[in-house]
Amino acid sequence: MTTLEGLSIGASRSSTVTFLPEPEPRPRRYTIVSVDDHLVEPPDTFEGRLPQRFVEQGPRVVEQDGGQVWVMEDRVIPNAGTNAVAGRPPSEYSMEPTRFEHMRRGSWDPHARLADMDVAGVWASLCFPSMVAGFAGARFAETKDPELGLAAMRAWNDWHLESWCGADPERFIPQQITWLRDPEIAAAEIRRNAERGFRSLSFPEIPERLRLPSIHTGYWDPVLRACEETDTTLSLHVGSASALVGGSSDAPPEVTTSLFFVGSIITTADWLFSKVALRFPGLRIAISEGGIGWVPSLLDRVEHCFRYRDFTGGWTDEEMHPNDVLRRNFWFCALDDAAGFEMLDRIGEDRVTVECDFPHADSTWPDTQEYMHRQLGFLSEPVIEKLTWRNACELYRFDLAERAASRAWHREVAAPQ
Repeated sequence: MTTLEGLSIGASRSSTVTFLPEPEPRPRRYTIVSVDDHLVEPPDTFEGRLPQRFVEQGPRVVEQDGGQVWVMEDRVIPNAGTNAVAGRPPSEYSMEPTRFEHMRRGSWDPHARLADMDVAGVWASLCFPSMVAGFAGARFAETKDPELGLAAMRAWNDWHLESWCGADPERFIPQQITWLRDPEIAAAEIRRNAERGFRSLSFPEIPERLRLPSIHTGYWDPVLRACEETDTTLSLHVGSASALVGGSSDAPPEVTTSLFFVGSIITTADWLFSKVALRFPGLRIAISEGGIGWVPSLLDRVEHCFRYRDFTGGWTDEEMHPNDVLRRNFWFCALDDAAGFEMLDRIGEDRVTVECDFPHADSTWPDTQEYMHRQLGFLSEPVIEKLTWRNACELYRFDLAERAASRAWHREVAAPQ
């Protein structure tokens, strides 16, 4: 193994950083479009992209206590270690701040990321922001100076399109963040970015948790209208409003980890019964990193609740059944979710996508192809194609490049005996 000697950051952090042996490229059975991966913004993300008056207070990387952290105004934003643990042993995973040289380079360098995607057999990727922006750009909306926050949000989008996706536009799906302090400005940004080629908007799954208006109020209608009119998919990543479901206050981490999908159930029910998909029937809502095994249970429960609609009063005179809306407007994303594929007939084969979640602790990298084969290999080839890339391409209006199927990149292998 290769090791780097680092400085201790906090009592729980080891002074030794270990990189596992470089993996060999995995055999490729399937063409995979991963709709949930993450990027770590490199130190030069905002260089040359902010107006001069904001440079001193804008986002920048500084050395602090032997680590590297982002600073914006007077706020310190650590590079949490678990954001980029691919290629490291689980025994060294930590929430402590980390350094860029202690991450696998593909975490923050798009060219190295393409090589990592090749190793795992992932053709294309939709990437969410990390710490400096927050999964949905919430940190920029929290600045004391709103003009600085707005400029930083625009600079992040410019960097994402030009530097990250620009490394290979045929293999990265552009995803924007928007301005959460004003829905009209946000809508204008969505329209402008759609013209530039952005296909997705990363948006807080439950805005109220960020002390923003609820999706039930109508406040966000300009944003939703802009997404519908521009065919921009609304991607709701679990935890993007900074809250995960847990148990007791003294419960071990496994409790929150095992309940990870519960947040997506809450999100889906909340958005469904907000009726935004009735007001905007063309809206595409992607539940990112939420899993799929819970979807049949939610469908059953919605059917149960619908029988009492005259009592609850929330869905009474609408022409469509709520489960029909759920199947029309929502997409779901599977990661290491074998039971969900076994219930695919209940969920709908046209509404399921897959992910790799690189470089997070949950990632299937570098064995993504093998994970996929074990869990969905029993399905027919046309269905597998839908799950591994066709549904994602339809959802995000992403054209699969001809070279994705070329023998030079995608070599055929025999199934194991």
